[in-house]
Amino acid sequence: MAALVLRLRLTLALGALRGDRSRVARTVIALLLTAAAATVAVIAIRSLSHTSEAAAHTVIVLGSSAVVLGFFVAPILAGATDQLDPRRFIVFGLDERRLPVVLALAAFVSVPSLALLAVQVAVVFVAISFGAPWVLAVLSGLLTLVTAVLAARAGMALSARLLPERRSRELTSLFALAVIVVAVPVCVFVASLGWAGAVPPVLHGVADALALTPLGASAALPFLAVDGQTGTTWISAIIALVTAAGVAAGWLALARRALSTTERPTAVRERPGLGWFALLPSTAFGAVAARSLVYWLRDRRYIMNFVIVPIAGVLTIVPLLVAGVPVGIAAALPVAVMALFFGWLPHNDVAYDSTAFWIHVASGVRGIPDRLGRLIPVLLIAIPTLAIAIPITLAVIGRWSLLPMFVGVVVNLLLTGLGLSSILSVIAPYAVSRPGDSPFQQPQRARGGALGQAGTLLGAVVLSLPTLLLAWPALASDGVSAAPALWMGVGTGVVVLGAGVLLGGRTFEHRGAQLMEFVETV
Repeated sequence: MAALVLRLRLTLALGALRGDRSRVARTVIALLLTAAAATVAVIAIRSLSHTSEAAAHTVIVLGSSAVVLGFFVAPILAGATDQLDPRRFIVFGLDERRLPVVLALAAFVSVPSLALLAVQVAVVFVAISFGAPWVLAVLSGLLTLVTAVLAARAGMALSARLLPERRSRELTSLFALAVIVVAVPVCVFVASLGWAGAVPPVLHGVADALALTPLGASAALPFLAVDGQTGTTWISAIIALVTAAGVAAGWLALARRALSTTERPTAVRERPGLGWFALLPSTAFGAVAARSLVYWLRDRRYIMNFVIVPIAGVLTIVPLLVAGVPVGIAAALPVAVMALFFGWLPHNDVAYDSTAFWIHVASGVRGIPDRLGRLIPVLLIAIPTLAIAIPITLAVIGRWSLLPMFVGVVVNLLLTGLGLSSILSVIAPYAVSRPGDSPFQQPQRARGGALGQAGTLLGAVVLSLPTLLLAWPALASDGVSAAPALWMGVGTGVVVLGAGVLLGGRTFEHRGAQLMEFVETV
C-alpha cells in the first residue's frame, strides 16, 4: 500500500509538471511561499518555550483550531481542482474498497501536509519542554495532523459534490465577503486587546472553550495534563479521538459514495457567462436581484454612491472633535451615519433604471419580488462594510461591551431606511442623470425630489429614535446594559422593512403605468 501511495503521488506531481510554464511557475511560487510560512511558524512556535506555559497553551490551542478549521474550509472557498478525486481513479481498475484508504494516505504526502507536520513537531517539542508526557504530546500532534488533513479531504469532497466545478467569480466573491465579515472583526478585536507583553486574559477563556471542541481538543491535551486538569484532559482526549474517527469515517463515506454513484450532471443554470443570473434563483426575485447587482457594480452612478457613504460617515467626526466632543462619543457617529445612508441609497432606484424599467412592466413582475430584489446589492455591500466598521469603532472607543448596542442601532437605521426606500422609490421618484452621464451631472427636474430624499432620511431617524434613546445611556455610562437597544433596534428594523416591502410592492403594482411614463419622459 505504501508503494501505491508513493507511486500515486509521483504520478500526480509529474502530471502537474507537464503543464505549461505559467502553471509550473505558479506551483513553484506556491511551494516557496508554503515553505516560508512553515519556517516562520516553526520559529515562532519554538520561541514559545521561552514564555509562560499559559501563554504557550493559549497560542497553540488558538492556532491549531484555526488551522483545523482552515484545512476544512479552504477547499470549499477556493474551489480548486481535487487531484485526489476518487472518480479520477476508477479507470485504473483499483480495488474500490481500498481506494479511499489509499487516497487518504496519499493526502499526507503533500506540501501542506508536510508543512503542517513540521509545525506539529515544533508544537510537540514545546509541550514536552513544559513537562508534558512525550507520549501524550506526540499523540496530540498526530491527532491534530490527522484531523486537519482528513478534514481537508472531506471539505474537498463536499465542494466537488455540492458546488459547481467551474466556480463563477460571483460565487467566489460571495465567499470572500463572508470571510471578510468574519475575519476582519476578529482581527480587529484581537489587535485591540491589552497585550502588555502577555496573552490577554480573554484569549485564555477562548482557548479553554476551544479545548472542549473538535477544533482545539487535540492541541490542548498535553497542556491540560501539565496543568493537572485530569478530568478535562480525559474529556478533551475523548473529543479529539471521536473527532478524528468521525472525520475519517466522513471521508470514507464521501469517497465511497463518489465511487458508487454517477457524476452529478451540470445544472442548466450554471451555464458559463450568465454571472449573477446563473448564481441567483431562477425566479422573479432572483432576476431582479441579478439585474440590480449588475447595475450597482458596473454603473458609475451607483458606484459613486457607494464610495461617498464611508467618506461621509468618517467626515462627520471632524466637527465633533473640533467642538471638543470626547473621542469615545464622537467615534460612535460615523458607523450610524453609514448605516443611515446605506438604507437611503435605493430611495430612487426606479429612476436610475431609466428606460430599462419597461422590463419589469412587460414581464409582469410582482411588487414584492421587485422591492426585495432591488435591496440585495445594497445589503451585499452594506453588511461587510458595517461588519468591519463596528469593530473598528469599538476598538477606538475601547468598550467591546457596546457591541449589542451598535448592532441594534446599525440594524435599525439600515433596515428602516431600506423599508422607507421601498415605498418612496415608487411614490416619489425624481429625475437623475442618465446611464453613461457623469454622476455629478444634475438634470433639470419637472418635480422636486425632496419627499424621497428627505423623507427617507428623516423617517429613518424618527423611527430609530426609541433605539437611539436606549443606546445613549449605554454609551454614556459603563453600568447600563446594551441589550435593550439591540432588541429594540432589530425588532423595529425588521417590522419597518417588512411593512415597507409590502406597501411598496402593492404601490408598485398599482402605479406601474405612471412609473413607466415617468422614466420615459425624464
